[in-house]
Amino acid sequence: MINMNRINDLRALLLNEGATRIGFSMPVNKLKTEFTDTPYAVTVLVRLSKKIISLINENTGPPHIYYHHYRTVNTLIDQITLKAVLFIQNEGYSAVAIPASQTIPDKNKPHHSDFSHKIGAVMSGLGRIGKSSLFICNDYGPGVRLGTILTDMELPVTDHEIINNKCDNCKRCVNLCPANAIKGNLWQEGIDVHALVDVSACNEYMREHYMGIGRGSVCGICIKACSDNL
Repeated sequence: MINMNRINDLRALLLNEGATRIGFSMPVNKLKTEFTDTPYAVTVLVRLSKKIISLINENTGPPHIYYHHYRTVNTLIDQITLKAVLFIQNEGYSAVAIPASQTIPDKNKPHHSDFSHKIGAVMSGLGRIGKSSLFICNDYGPGVRLGTILTDMELPVTDHEIINNKCDNCKRCVNLCPANAIKGNLWQEGIDVHALVDVSACNEYMREHYMGIGRGSVCGICIKACSDNL
């Protein structure tokens, strides 16, 4: 039986620590084997600065402040999810926080993580996934970052319609991607990310052109393109 007082305390903690939106889902068939004993997912969404996104230029790329902001928001999300994990554990349950920005090196499956934040966010009804493979929040568009907590604490999960094709014929992100990495295909449940984006081409372009603003792995032009078109 779901303890709503406990759920409300968890919600309050997440919001008080800086989460913009929270979602619950049960992505059992999306989990790695080692996480099937924590079948519930808490999605933590934090909105990026609209002002900083507006400074991204389709010709010159992201400003220095974007890298700092991107990294700082990821750190905030990791802090929020850690505090939630500690709360859940203190309530007697298991929980694990999936890092806000994680890439696991694997020659057989490059550019993957322990769990897809975007899938959890879609399943919890917070938004959809676009042609660029960006998560597009119902309220704030693509200008958001995500984190996830997996737990065995029962959550009030609601079935939500999976929105597949809201991008329709829009190709703004496809046309403006400087790496020509976005293929223009519509996202649908179960599609491989590589059918949407050439991830290697994206990463290589960022390393080559934007290393000067930080570690070279942020761009944001697709975020800006989509934000301008909403």
